[in-house]
Amino acid sequence: MSEENLTSRGILTLEPGTLWLKIKQCSERALACGALHPIPTESEFVEEAGIRFLVRLLSNLARKEEAKKKQEEKRATSGKDFNPFLPYDKDLFVADISETHVCLLNKFNVVDYHLLLVTREFEEQEMLLNLQDFAAMWAVLKEFDGLAFYNGGKLAGASQRHKHLQLVPLPLVANGLRFPVEEALSKAVFLGAIANVPIFPFQHALSRLELQEKSIMEAAKITLECYYNLLRAVGLLTGNVESNSKQSGAYNLLATREWMLIIPRAQESFESIPINSLGFAGTLFIRNEQQLQILKKYGPLTVLTNVAYKKIRS
Repeated sequence: MSEENLTSRGILTLEPGTLWLKIKQCSERALACGALHPIPTESEFVEEAGIRFLVRLLSNLARKEEAKKKQEEKRATSGKDFNPFLPYDKDLFVADISETHVCLLNKFNVVDYHLLLVTREFEEQEMLLNLQDFAAMWAVLKEFDGLAFYNGGKLAGASQRHKHLQLVPLPLVANGLRFPVEEALSKAVFLGAIANVPIFPFQHALSRLELQEKSIMEAAKITLECYYNLLRAVGLLTGNVESNSKQSGAYNLLATREWMLIIPRAQESFESIPINSLGFAGTLFIRNEQQLQILKKYGPLTVLTNVAYKKIRS
């Protein structure tokens, strides 16, 4: 598909300056009617290599597990995959972002105002991100400071097949940093446009994004090329990109207004501890005390390296 067609299909419909109020109003309604089910957590910090990883103990996953069980039962009965986004729950609807994307609340949220940027029509979560995806991301990031992330495939922590970016407001921590690995990223060593974070023992690629003065579509186009370059840097993209291209391997993507980070993934979990994109931002989720002790025994960076790939030292 040509860039011209991509641009025309991605016409933005979100009225600037309105999203944050819509998010708060929708959250209040969804809580009142029972559509939103926040997961209570207890938290503590586990420090390694100067990074204070935020570890959240998810104290009650019963509702989420029951919902997943019902999805699996429905799939077994019908022989078809259940898609929670087609149609989406009207009580979780926040706003129309564009002709191709809507903004929803995450039904089972740990972080307040956790958003999903979902394609209106079904697209596989393992398809490469495109111009419309990044236009939707920037439409939100221009409204407030946030961390966008994408779990590219089941091995990367994706729980639904329908393509959806996610976004949480910053800061995630209240210790002066917006997220636990922010200081580590500030020490990245650039070789051209791609950087390496010395303290990270796992394979990754980082690039700057300084696009706040650009229009949403200009920022989206630049971000798309940056995304391709990062995928190439970690060996997940070779040659030209065809329309509707499927990714060649699982990965996690994280982005703020200032940078984008990609980490290729090897497995979904380590010693029963599942890891998604937020783990690489320095926020880890565990289910019980046993998992906490495993995390403390091995250290967060070792856990992350074991679900990714060990950095190749030159």
